[in-house]
Order: sequence, then structure tokens, then C-alpha cells
Amino acid sequence: MRSSGDALKNNRIVKIGAIDVSLFQDILKIESFIQATACGVIIGTLTRYYLLRRDYRQYPSYPHGVLANMALGFIASVIGAVAVPALAEKEYTAVTVLALAATQFREVRNLERTMLLNLDSMQLVRRGPEYIEGIARVFEARNYLVMLTALLVGGVTYWGSILYSIPVALITIFISCQLMKGKEIGQIAKVREGKVYFKGPNLFVEDIHFMNLGTEQVKNAYLERALGVVIEPLDDNGRTTLANLGQRMAIAHDAAALLGIYRDADTAEFTPVVRRNLDTGRVALVIVPIEKDIEFLLEAVKRVPVLESALRMPLLNPIGRKASD
Repeated sequence: MRSSGDALKNNRIVKIGAIDVSLFQDILKIESFIQATACGVIIGTLTRYYLLRRDYRQYPSYPHGVLANMALGFIASVIGAVAVPALAEKEYTAVTVLALAATQFREVRNLERTMLLNLDSMQLVRRGPEYIEGIARVFEARNYLVMLTALLVGGVTYWGSILYSIPVALITIFISCQLMKGKEIGQIAKVREGKVYFKGPNLFVEDIHFMNLGTEQVKNAYLERALGVVIEPLDDNGRTTLANLGQRMAIAHDAAALLGIYRDADTAEFTPVVRRNLDTGRVALVIVPIEKDIEFLLEAVKRVPVLESALRMPLLNPIGRKASD
């Protein structure tokens, strides 16, 4: 009887020990899940804040726009951070959530495009639909980058530790910033000052004709205040890109946004214009700015982003290379 009682007692101790071990493992899993989610959300949200361009080119420039995009970044971070622990626990519905999130972010892109197009109709110098489409794409892509950052950081934290997540976070933020950088006009063309002059009523910048201005008051304003810029493409890729009307609208818009524009709603003759020489592929800009400073105008034109929809690379194709010879 004593031996059977001792065996029963020992069996109870083993069962109690097994329960304690199982409970301890569950607690560890919960702690790992919380740590992974928290790290992913924090790093993802910080990444979205760092990627948030608040300058003259990008919406948002106002507090409510910043708040709206930070909220979307937080949601993307939560989705990405929760995905890895959920999949590790065989909760495959997380994949469905990721797919649903991608659909919603695409809808955000459509809303951004619609809003910017409506606002563009009230601009003295319009961005143009291609510039706006590029901005909408960027906002959508940034949410995906935030989601990917939170997913990687959350996964490393869940299967490793918080210490491992720090270098991963720095690397992913660096890669995200590099991915969001595009080409600028200064990388595909040479930008220099061009002489503004008249032949009778016709306005020229060097050998590029712009328009006919018959009013002496307007002609005098151009001669006194106007600045001209000549943009010479470095190769056939740059020449084809600069031929795009949307790219030229972006150049005029950014120049006007930075140096101001000497015009009002009823003085369309002072709208900055970009024209192209069909023989050489050179492009010229004439603008009547508020701030007449050619040095800063040249720098502004160099920093105009090359639009994704305008970028062309015929030299990458054998036919394009042979045609350029």
C-alpha cells in the first residue's frame, strides 16, 4: 500500500510539473508575441514618419494630412508586425489580412490622386496629371515599405530577440530610404542659364521660340524680370524623357513653387513655359519669378524629380542604340 501511494503521489507531482512547464511555455509565447508586435509597430511607425516628405513638392504639407498618413503608417505597421507571429502559430488568416490591406492601400492611392487632381485645378502653375500620379504611387509604396519593415522586425524579434531587431530595423530603414529615391533632372541633363530676348513680338530663349507677345508692357516685364534656363540632355534617354509633356509641366511647377511666380489668375502671359528644340532635343524654360536669382533657379531645376511615367530608356534596347549611332 505504501508503494502504491508513493507511486500515485509521484504521478501527481509529474502532472503538476507538466502543467507548470506548459503554462510557462504559454507565457513565453505571449511575451514573445507582445515583444514582436510592439517592436514591429514602433519601428514601422517611425519609418513612416521618416519617409514622410513634407516639402514644397509633396502633399501633405499640413497637420491634418500628416496625421492621416501617420495613421495609415501605424495601421500598416500593426498588420506587418502581427503577420509573422500569427503565421508561426499557424493562424493562416493573417495572409488574408495582408491581401485585404494591399487592396485598401490601393484605394488610398486612388483617393490621393482624386484629391490632388481637384486641388491642381486651383494652382497658378499646375503640377499636371503625371506628377500627381507619381505622388499617389509614392504614398501607396511607402505604406508597403512600412509593412515590410514591421514584418521583418517583428519576425526577427519573435524568433530571436530585441537586440537582433535593432540592426535589422536600421538596415530596413536605410533600404526603404534608398528605394524611395528617384532620379533628378540634374542626373540626366546639363542645366545652364539661357539668354532671354525678343525678335519683334516673338520671345526666345537662345534659339528656342516660345510665344508671341505683342503688348509692350508685357515685353518690358519679361526683359526686366524674366529668367531663362536651357536643359541639355546627356544622351538619348534624357532627350526622350524631357520630351514628355508631363515632365516639362513638373519642371515649370517646381520652379514656380520655389521662386514664386509674377502672375495672377488673369495674367496667363506670365505663366512659366517649357519648350523643346525638335532638332537638338534641348529644352528651355522661361519664367518671370518673384525672386530673380538665376543660381537658385538652376538648382531648383536640377532637383526636379524625373517622373516614373516620363522616364524612357531607348538605349537599353538594341534598336534604340543602333538608331542613336
